[in-house]
Amino acid sequence: MILVTGGTGLVGAHLLVQLTKREDKIRAILRKSSNLKSVQQVFSYYFDDISPYFSKIEWVEADITDINSLEPVFENVNYVYHVAAMISFHPKRYKDMRKINIEGTANIVNFSIASGVRKICYVSSVATVGRSIENQTIDESSEWNIESSNYGYAITKYGAEMEVWRGTQEGLDAVIINPGFILGEGFWNSGSSKIFSKVHSGIKYYTEGVTGYVDVQDVVKSMIMLMDGSIKNERFILVSENLSYRAVFSEIAKSFGKKEPNIKISKFLSEISWRVVAVLSGLKGNEPLLTKHTSKSIHRVSEFSNAKIKSSIGLVFNPISNVIERVCANF
Repeated sequence: MILVTGGTGLVGAHLLVQLTKREDKIRAILRKSSNLKSVQQVFSYYFDDISPYFSKIEWVEADITDINSLEPVFENVNYVYHVAAMISFHPKRYKDMRKINIEGTANIVNFSIASGVRKICYVSSVATVGRSIENQTIDESSEWNIESSNYGYAITKYGAEMEVWRGTQEGLDAVIINPGFILGEGFWNSGSSKIFSKVHSGIKYYTEGVTGYVDVQDVVKSMIMLMDGSIKNERFILVSENLSYRAVFSEIAKSFGKKEPNIKISKFLSEISWRVVAVLSGLKGNEPLLTKHTSKSIHRVSEFSNAKIKSSIGLVFNPISNVIERVCANF
């Protein structure tokens, strides 16, 4: 039996698609407030008739922060894909992220150990990979420093990784993946896929900041290959290409037949903007689209190495231009 947490999110939904093509029994967690329509939409990108595949999933109502609800979930489970997480860059959501990302992961690890789970795959982020020295390419050996990565999401994902490594010390086999900015179809109004909705509506502004991008299909493929193989207690950066925000926004805009962004935002303007946005969001009670952290990150040049995953499992990444073309066609 395979257990999937976070199956109602972007990566989890695409993962479930691939798992249902196999003969394994699949159990997935959903919270009481979860909606499966977006998951079914993702399945529709792969199958003309989703019923034979979607019906293979045993959906169980549970919450990774609720120990009592997790007890029946782990019955007969051999493998765990732990994808569930909370993503936010708002300082006010830090406590919530600690509970979900760190405490929730600790619960999954503890139940995995107690239930005799053979292997777990944890989906982390490049946010937990250390900064390079003198703008060198970042790899898995780059040491993470809380002083240079001191925002809530990175801290809680790093804390979650520590729970997984703690599990390996207690006999649990594990692999951790650290994806860059994930591009994929579905969930158009949340997470990383929201960028397609934003560009489709029209974006005038850009920065020259650089980060790593990866296809959701490559993320899922890597997860399954790592779980099927003999590799254990290792982490892997998943990045297809390092590209500027301007290049990606422009590529998406061209695929949609929209006007490319043509107004460059300076660092100074970003510093002013996040403060204005913070005030307006506070008055409206909304989560700000621009925060102190994101205003800096959109100008930062961070280039990641994918050498380890390529040499370990022979993964060939999909070119980002092809990914954008496919995702825009499914929009």
